[in-house]
Amino acid sequence: MVGAHARGRRHARPAARRRGDAVGLSPACGVRDGEHLRGVAAPARDEGVPVADPTTPPAAPAAPTEFDAVIVGGGLSGLVAASELVDAGKRVVIVDQEPEASLGGQAWWSFGGLFLIDSPEQRRLGVRDSLELARQDWLGTAGFDRDEDEWGRRWAEAYLAFAAGEKRSWLRGKGLKFFPVIGWAERGAGMAVGHGNSVPRFHITWGTGPGVLEPFIARARAGEAAGLVTLRFRHRVDELVVEDGAVVGVRGARLAPDDALRGVGTNRDVVGEFELRAPAVVVASGGIGGNHDLVRSAWPERLGTPPAEMLSGVPAHVDGRMLGIAEASGARLVNGDRMWHYTEGITNWDPVWARHGIRILPGPSSMWFDATGARLPAPLFPGFDTLGTLEHLARTGHDHSWFVLTQRIIEKEFALSGSEQNPDLTNKDLRLLADRLGSGAPGPVEAFKQHGVDFVVADTLPELLDGMRRLSPGDLLDTERIEREVVARDREVEHEFSKDLQLTAVRGARNYRGDKLIRVAPPHRILDPKAGPLIAVKLHILTRKSLGGIQTDLDSRALGADGVPVPGLYAVGEAAGFGGGGVHGYRALEGTFLGGCLFTGRAAGRAIAAG
Repeated sequence: MVGAHARGRRHARPAARRRGDAVGLSPACGVRDGEHLRGVAAPARDEGVPVADPTTPPAAPAAPTEFDAVIVGGGLSGLVAASELVDAGKRVVIVDQEPEASLGGQAWWSFGGLFLIDSPEQRRLGVRDSLELARQDWLGTAGFDRDEDEWGRRWAEAYLAFAAGEKRSWLRGKGLKFFPVIGWAERGAGMAVGHGNSVPRFHITWGTGPGVLEPFIARARAGEAAGLVTLRFRHRVDELVVEDGAVVGVRGARLAPDDALRGVGTNRDVVGEFELRAPAVVVASGGIGGNHDLVRSAWPERLGTPPAEMLSGVPAHVDGRMLGIAEASGARLVNGDRMWHYTEGITNWDPVWARHGIRILPGPSSMWFDATGARLPAPLFPGFDTLGTLEHLARTGHDHSWFVLTQRIIEKEFALSGSEQNPDLTNKDLRLLADRLGSGAPGPVEAFKQHGVDFVVADTLPELLDGMRRLSPGDLLDTERIEREVVARDREVEHEFSKDLQLTAVRGARNYRGDKLIRVAPPHRILDPKAGPLIAVKLHILTRKSLGGIQTDLDSRALGADGVPVPGLYAVGEAAGFGGGGVHGYRALEGTFLGGCLFTGRAAGRAIAAG
């Protein structure tokens, strides 16, 4: 049965839920406090780590006639820069084309994963990590090979030292805590010197993306109360003001008010103009993931043909406008052909923005087939190599692929990316979290299985294949080939020795305590009735991150074509390729996007404050 058509709407939307907000999460006041979990459910505590009160108003300086900095974009990186400037007593104005409801930007929608090296959470789970191992993984993943990579490489070295050093204590000092089980993302391409994480490093913030944002929004609000921060929403920057070769402000349009909820598209009706001046302008406007035309124009030949159809993993306002505006003012854009899009996208049955897709965060057990029914080759298993899989699928000439799995697998191995898809972690809800750790699939996963147009659920393989065929164009899908692969794979499960490298990988993953506990199902036959029903999921390309951007030095100063800083111009977060115009190179290790926003925003704020 196809989930959206064969099953009734048994999971009705809660009447009190507002679109764009996690269940039970107030958009005005952030996440709720929760008592400590016990055992595996308890975020680790550090004794003796002081927690700063971000709401303490800073001392207001004598009122100058202009701002010390203009920050373009109210997402995480811009808020971090503003927080640092508030701490230094500087006057800041944050401008954003979206309404106040969208304060926090893309980070609000995130799962809140952060890359840490040799953390107490890792050590408690028996994971032995080191800066040397993380550097080996990063460089093997990034594949730096261009002259333009000079600053990206420098940022990578600095970020690795940060992730192995003060990053955790700095965040803990701001009140952040982490879920005790570490995720193992991007498990790799199969070689020690190649792509991937050798060990689990994906630390989930208790409170997910809103939890990461909370202290920085609170600090900005405290600065606002003290007269240090001015927030100007519905202000779209159209031009950087350049005088005598230096960026000294911004000009743009005031847009009509719009009461749209977070993430929902807003009007672009111009009702006036504005100009703001400051000796420092910080571009914190994000990437291009919401602009599919820009994504396709930047699509590199090495990734095959650009997909004709894609889902959006980010709201439409992630449009890339400020990149061209910064370039017109002298900034150098590099590595625009490097991007990070997912192959496990599913159509959101309850969308917030146009073409809204959600990414499945898969465990390693689902069988993966391309649009024709050919099984993906090793090591392109779920959760192993995002861009390797994207490249392989793009070269087939088709925009979708398939997971085939069982109810037993979906219960343990399917998570959904996004704060709103994880209300237990986002709202710090211990009762909901207990449900996740118990039997059955998490509620949001089960809702997609029931209502999602990409899900097929059946008791027998012939019924499953019929449902997959109905969702496939023409006679594209070779269902006989899928059946042969499933039957052959099941024979390999019946003994401990196997030539099926995916089964070997599954067994290896279960050697990690966290995977065995909550993430990877015991190997079993797909066609075992006790593991059913059978499930197939049609997967789509999901746009997400730009890996290139404005080239910056280690103070987040934007560099010109001559390699010299453009006076007065800074760039942070995704707009800067998360540092240097491409700290990740060609690929990412995950948990590094929010971290890149934190690190670059902090660097810019401190550099501007220091003068």
